[in-house]
Amino acid sequence: MSPTLLSEEVSNRETFQTSSICSSPPPHNSTSMHPFTPLLPSEISICYDVISSKFPMPEGKAFQFKTITTLEPPKAEMLAWNEGKGDGPKPQRLGYSIFYVRNTDKLYEAVVDIPNNSLQSLTPVKKGHHGFADGPQILEMEQIALADPTVQAEIAKLQLPEGSTVISDPWIYGSDGVADQRLQFQCFLYLQSPHPGSNVDSNHYAMPLSISPVIDVETKKIIRIDHLPTGADFTPSTPKSYKVPPPAEYTPEHQELRKDLKPLHVVQPEGASFTITEEGTQGSGGAVVEWQKWRMRTSFNYREGMVLHNVEYDGRSLFYRVSLSEMNIPYGDPRPPYHKKAAFDLGDAGAGVMANNLKLGCDCLGSIHYLSSNLADDYGKPLEMPNVVCIHEQDAGIGFKHTNYRTGRAVVTRSRELVLQSIITVSNYEYILAFIFTQSGELSYEVRATGILSTAPIEDGLSVPWGTVVHPGVLAQHHQHVFSLRIDPALDGPGPNRVVYEEAHAMPLDPITNPFGVGYTTTETPITISSGMNTATESNRIFKIQNPTSRNPTNSKPVAYKIAVPPFQKMLAHPTSFHHKRAEFADKAIYVTRYHDRELFSAGTWTNQSRGGEGVRSWADREEDVTENPVVWVQFGINHIPRCEDFPVMPCETIKVSLKPVNFFTRNPGIDVPPSTQEVNKSVLLGNQSASGAGVGGPQATARVNGNGGLNVDVAASGAANGNGNGNGNGCCGNGSNGNSNGNGNGNGVGAGVNGH
Repeated sequence: MSPTLLSEEVSNRETFQTSSICSSPPPHNSTSMHPFTPLLPSEISICYDVISSKFPMPEGKAFQFKTITTLEPPKAEMLAWNEGKGDGPKPQRLGYSIFYVRNTDKLYEAVVDIPNNSLQSLTPVKKGHHGFADGPQILEMEQIALADPTVQAEIAKLQLPEGSTVISDPWIYGSDGVADQRLQFQCFLYLQSPHPGSNVDSNHYAMPLSISPVIDVETKKIIRIDHLPTGADFTPSTPKSYKVPPPAEYTPEHQELRKDLKPLHVVQPEGASFTITEEGTQGSGGAVVEWQKWRMRTSFNYREGMVLHNVEYDGRSLFYRVSLSEMNIPYGDPRPPYHKKAAFDLGDAGAGVMANNLKLGCDCLGSIHYLSSNLADDYGKPLEMPNVVCIHEQDAGIGFKHTNYRTGRAVVTRSRELVLQSIITVSNYEYILAFIFTQSGELSYEVRATGILSTAPIEDGLSVPWGTVVHPGVLAQHHQHVFSLRIDPALDGPGPNRVVYEEAHAMPLDPITNPFGVGYTTTETPITISSGMNTATESNRIFKIQNPTSRNPTNSKPVAYKIAVPPFQKMLAHPTSFHHKRAEFADKAIYVTRYHDRELFSAGTWTNQSRGGEGVRSWADREEDVTENPVVWVQFGINHIPRCEDFPVMPCETIKVSLKPVNFFTRNPGIDVPPSTQEVNKSVLLGNQSASGAGVGGPQATARVNGNGGLNVDVAASGAANGNGNGNGNGCCGNGSNGNSNGNGNGNGVGAGVNGH
């Protein structure tokens, strides 16, 4: 019995969300829908009908749709309309489509005027540009690779165990300038479940094979078979009998699970504190979210996934649009064909297309509201995407606290956060993507990377400097994850916003101005011309978005939000490499460009086998004035040097960018959050424990001015620092009873009890 080649069985793998075709959507009035709201199923159908009736399809050919989605109106039109409060008319609902003539390289863009059922534009895409990979296409490439007789002949040389299964992982081909104009896929092969008992969820990344077919997408033929290097140099391997390593499974049934973990429930007995107003009866993904003075609008599309619009706090405008623009994962193995291994997970695949159907109690905890949306399949039909965004609150520890050590009173307020989260699966990797809002006016974007390492074969006993052996015969190559967050600011209005960078420098030693050598000051420099810059830890360089026409009444400084971005190692590939040329955002922490409609993607619109020259670096090179209407591109990332602990499944690696108010408010905007109380929080004291030693201890001293202008000092006895009180006071958030000199009162320590909660 020969090994099974996983072709028809490939549908058992949940690489892509299982989705259903929408049926008979109810009628709607497009003119009543918000211009940002994702297309409803009926609108997707209108776009399909208009395009299919107007496009001159050659006889015998058919459409292959890549997307049918909302085309956001020009920003100037949206600002003129201003949600119905401006003088301009409401912008029209427009649909945008990318499609191929199936089985050809003919690629087109179309714009549809939905209310008028008319084709607004139809444009052929420049030759050499390619559309992103979609789910059905990737599954088809898997089948082509494994059904090919020449591939099967090479697999036979490996003498795999009888009854085992071969898996194909098609990868975006990449670019190196050598015969890479035509659209291709590079397939990496793996052995699955060679051990007794069939396991369709077996971790095939623990058994990489040395054979890699390359497929021409248009002809659907294998154009060559690469033999991967498995040694310490560039030499291609020769197929030989495969030594099966031990399994490395991640599924729970293959683990000896811990038995000492007790349930932790997230309970909100009065419900959630947020309100969601959805638009569209089909679950469009468009909603207005309101929570703790925050208000924003959501949308969802095939490429960026979740997008935020018109973000406000306490009625004040902050951001016109915020989204994850792109991510790039360049690999650092210099050997062919790995030298081309690099993925743009948004541009090559799509955060919306790859979004998970989130499950209650697994992906999100607590009181959850889900947003669903709709995309289009490759035939242009509506495709339901259920539960692609979960919205919930979470406790984030202490928000602020202060204890008056003279009275012992502590004021404590816990921090609550609102989370809007999506999870995407891009073949082997998962990304948990979340917008996080705080009660003190901060907005963060958090990425958690998990999933399984993309692996390569290596001979036993060898090591190489560009990767880590994580399992016998398994190499995990070094790679970077570089993310690009696009921020279109609107602090107290969109027009006069600008970007500055602030640095801290020591003052020169001077007998008059700095005689003790401890002084330091900050300087602020506006960015006036589009450009890219890096952070600088040695000068505490931070970037701020300001509105110079809106001033803080306390100090007259421009209102601002600073960008707190963690330092990361920029693109390591050489500037002459295709990795570097293509990932135009990955060489700088910050890019600032002038706003242009439809410039949304920092590596350019067409990333599949791209050459560069069409992304944010090129836009910055225009050297345009950015003293108003800027767009800020924030890069952050992980240099992933794999470790054994990342296998067989990787613990979440978390990285976050925060946008924090700077002189935007006149005081802590979260100061009005109610203090924490045991009556509300209902914490439980375990066992027969008692609180002790929580007080400051010692006598309390106060000073008052006497009639002669001097000071009288009063000393009052208070509880002992190490008293044996039973913790009955509510000193953590209220006024506890004073302990006596022996510490036997309801609260220990000075004045009101600090402990007792």
